[in-house]
Amino acid sequence: MSLPDLNTGLWLLIADWLVRLVALAWIPSRTTPGAARSWMLLVFFVPLLGLPLYLLLGHPWLSRERVARQRLASQVIREEQAPLADQRWTPAPGGADAELVPLVERLGDFMATHGNQVELLGDYGDSLRRLVADIDGATQRVHLLYYLMFDDAVGDAVAGALQRAAARGVECRLLLDAVGARRGLRRYRAPLQAAGVQVQDMLPGGLRWRRSGRMDLRNHRKVAVIDNRAAWVGSQNLADAEFIRGFPNRELVARVQGPAVAHLEAVFASDWFIETGERLAVTPTLPLHDADIATQMLPSGPAYPFANARDAVNALIHLARRRLVLVTPYFVPDDATLSALRIAALSGVDTQLILSMSSNQRLSAWAQASYYAELLAAGVRIALYRPHFLHAKHLSVDDHIALVGSINLDIRSFALNAEIGMLCYSADVVSRLRQIEAGYLADCEHLSAQDWSRRPAWRRSLEGVARLADPLL
Repeated sequence: MSLPDLNTGLWLLIADWLVRLVALAWIPSRTTPGAARSWMLLVFFVPLLGLPLYLLLGHPWLSRERVARQRLASQVIREEQAPLADQRWTPAPGGADAELVPLVERLGDFMATHGNQVELLGDYGDSLRRLVADIDGATQRVHLLYYLMFDDAVGDAVAGALQRAAARGVECRLLLDAVGARRGLRRYRAPLQAAGVQVQDMLPGGLRWRRSGRMDLRNHRKVAVIDNRAAWVGSQNLADAEFIRGFPNRELVARVQGPAVAHLEAVFASDWFIETGERLAVTPTLPLHDADIATQMLPSGPAYPFANARDAVNALIHLARRRLVLVTPYFVPDDATLSALRIAALSGVDTQLILSMSSNQRLSAWAQASYYAELLAAGVRIALYRPHFLHAKHLSVDDHIALVGSINLDIRSFALNAEIGMLCYSADVVSRLRQIEAGYLADCEHLSAQDWSRRPAWRRSLEGVARLADPLL
């Protein structure tokens, strides 16, 4: 070996170890412990690739402008609610909801309100038809905020309804995630704008990434607000049920009326302000509905100082005393959520996890399966839904608290996505949700610890590797 070759090798070795040492000082202080372990493993195996990848994808940063706008939006939301004492719902002292309501308000800004009606819709086609009918009945404004909009029959129907509404003089705005709704933006942006609909993409990335944030941060919310009359929140996107071939979706959406409509309008207005800098007028007070259901909005995302969704979900799990049911398409929990579920089951809470047997995310499905043995051993019951891809996201605690929205029980949803959940403090809503959960369970394969332990060794190894890699993605 020549002297120049020796010098080159020595410098590469020095660079190799320098990258490792820098990563050791940098990554653990800026990343959750679970994700830090995975990133450090990658950096120590492939230093010259691992550190640049971490700098690009490892830290869920947002631009200062976006964080400042979220802070201002939160301040305005709190100030606008302050005089509305007649709409505030205060739970009786001593119950689980008395602990939860102030926590959720401190995390996500919204107080709990009474005087709402909540209708749960689980039929995919019917809920979309009713949404289009609501848009066709609008007289003042239509605001749609969605992660995904496809250029298919559903996209055509929604775009057509928006064009008809704009032609009647209705103020229409469509706010879509730049990545999830790429096909819808490409197909509908120009004709909708020509019809008078304001169309805005969220977290655009590309050359605008410095004003945006880390390239894989996404706005995963699904919200529709029609006049001051009704609003929609849940898991359903603006796309055909089988927009991923072979995985027809089953969803759950809530149609609400009452003061909750103004709160969902405020969520839309906040996202619109963050993207455009334009402040929209929001009617802060709406008539109370006779159904008188108490609800509370829980927005979350990297623009907030805390992991709102994770903290609220963990609080719900810990507050359960008798029965806990969690439904999610993606289950890759962090250590805190995994521990909360294990403690709940070991404490005697009937803990039921309902997941989808099929998945459109292979790596996440393998990582998800790696948690089953530990949960089954603790007494958590796991059911895998067979007929469709179960994309619904909801949670019920005992007989009086429900959470419905866009929040998945995975690290991405907790840390990287902007999400929205609606808490319902209502025995009636939980009773209806229990009926929906019972329908899922009737079409599920129920896992047992004994049967699960018989899976082959290669499968366990694959799941373990996926569990290590999933925090990176």
